Amino acid sequence: MSGSVCAGIFVAEGSSDAPLAAIIESLFASRGVALRLSAPDFDRLGKVGKDVASRVEAGIKLMGGMQPDVVVVHRDADNAGIEARRKEVREAIERVGFVNACVPVIPIRMTEAWLLLDEGAIRHVAGNPRGRIDLGLPKVHEVESLADPKAYLRQCILKAAQVTGRRRESVAKRFPQHRRQLLDRLDCDGEVARLSGWLSLLDSIDEAVAGLCG
Repeated sequence: MSGSVCAGIFVAEGSSDAPLAAIIESLFASRGVALRLSAPDFDRLGKVGKDVASRVEAGIKLMGGMQPDVVVVHRDADNAGIEARRKEVREAIERVGFVNACVPVIPIRMTEAWLLLDEGAIRHVAGNPRGRIDLGLPKVHEVESLADPKAYLRQCILKAAQVTGRRRESVAKRFPQHRRQLLDRLDCDGEVARLSGWLSLLDSIDEAVAGLCG
């Protein structure tokens, strides 16, 4: 694959997860593979089902029916668990008839768990980088066991902002933007690299790279 660029599609749970595509591209690049992921514009096809198979099939259709080199599918584990989600993605890919590399991105339980391990980044997006109040952030070994990482992250950002009244309400309303900013700032070599969901992602990328370079 030396000198060439692989084409891929990125199917995410929501638009706020878009920065994950750049993260995946960087992880492929660090392994010597140039990957360019595109997020399908499902609106061009009218109504597209929310299930993985429908969205992957639509993405391939938007590429003119040509199968991409890689399909990256993001699905939070939620209460189903990582193995159930991996099975869901694998079976969806098989139904579509996709035969190239597939990389499941399955945070445990939610993507927000990956964003709870960088105190400096949380204080920065909250607009109070020099704050000292204890945010009550979970330890690495605790974060994937949180019942609701999204709610936990929301509260941590509010704590970090250290504002009240209307300013607190304003910070609360900007949670989607703050979440996206934290994804943009995610340190792939930081504490997230110790999480089982992240390690599973790296294994999937290594497997995909081996297939592309084999």
